[in-house]
Amino acid sequence: MREINEITGEVVEAAYHIHTRLGPGLLESVYEAVLAQMLVRRGFRVERQARVPIEFDGLHFDEAFRADLIVDGKVLVELKSVETMSPVFAKQVLTYLRLLDLPVGLLINFGASTMKEGIRRIAHRAPC
Repeated sequence: MREINEITGEVVEAAYHIHTRLGPGLLESVYEAVLAQMLVRRGFRVERQARVPIEFDGLHFDEAFRADLIVDGKVLVELKSVETMSPVFAKQVLTYLRLLDLPVGLLINFGASTMKEGIRRIAHRAPC
């Protein structure tokens, strides 16, 4: 089994490659499809638009939200393609991590000028 740091490193490397080749400005769904396929090609198990159920106050919701990508069942990847990142995006990732009980997420903005500006690692708890 791969460790969290290996997974996140491969995701970041693939995102950098995509951003370098395709550049900013495409729809989020395009980046999602390409990144998912690149990761599968590298041997990862990737869930796209994974439906995430939640329970709240005794109520069950089968599809509270959809996670863009979940890699090897350990790392959440939330993708954006926006000119300016909003602080709410990081809060969204943290909430998703808590609800999914995952340790680490990557917030990747393909709309950034450089990939260095566009990637943020967010930890919910110590990695397994």
